[in-house]
Amino acid sequence: MDTGGWKIMDSCLKIMIFSLLSICNWAYKMDSLPTIDNEAFIKECVDIHNKFRSQVTPKASNMRRVSWDADLAKVAKEWAQKCKFEHNPDLNIPQKLYPSFSAVGENLWIGSIGAFSENEAIKSWNDEVKNYDFQNKKCTGVCGHYTQVVWAATYKIGCAVQFCPKIARSVITNGAVFVCDYGPAGNYYNMKPYKEGEPCSACKEDTCVDQLCTNPKWDEEAASPKPGTETTKGHRKVSLVLILVPIFVTLAIILIIVIVIKRYFAR
Repeated sequence: MDTGGWKIMDSCLKIMIFSLLSICNWAYKMDSLPTIDNEAFIKECVDIHNKFRSQVTPKASNMRRVSWDADLAKVAKEWAQKCKFEHNPDLNIPQKLYPSFSAVGENLWIGSIGAFSENEAIKSWNDEVKNYDFQNKKCTGVCGHYTQVVWAATYKIGCAVQFCPKIARSVITNGAVFVCDYGPAGNYYNMKPYKEGEPCSACKEDTCVDQLCTNPKWDEEAASPKPGTETTKGHRKVSLVLILVPIFVTLAIILIIVIVIKRYFAR
């Protein structure tokens, strides 16, 4: 084999290795997105919400401590699986999806899989505080995600993240859709998200934990939502197919390249 042949072989091998590493890395990130029953995911979602709720400025006198609701998480998962960058229209229909709350609030985040973390997504919502004038109840730019995060009356949350090859109303491909649903909903017109005052001073019958009002009855699971679509198994199978197909395609390309190289040097 002459020098030119070795250079061609070397280039082909580099392309093969790079392609395999890229696909394996992408496939790993896609399949490593947490499920709605992942304890670390649940804890992070709840903790970061409560952290931001306890740190509001001015201080809140009636801010409730939120806890996880598995059924709200299922509702969030069902919507995330639709891969749309828009809110679930059924959440504002009284008790259509969730009989315990007259309405359910919702926050959305979309981005690349590599950029996703529940902490950063929720932080991006809370960062909208810079656009909100608490005293005048006015918003400059986008601030509705922030006001829902710190809506005092909300005491239940459920979040989910979904891999989406395409996201409706977005140019992002092979991305993640992260949804958090809130019960009861916030963001009512011309209302402040919470009452200003000393922490827990407006909820004296409840326990005060980390400047948040808490009550054991709020931690009880609310009534189950109305039946919907399957939330996990079917889409896990789709994810597996999406992982395997590009790997097999890459292997086929490698095989073709090897055959071409052999024929080239067999001349």
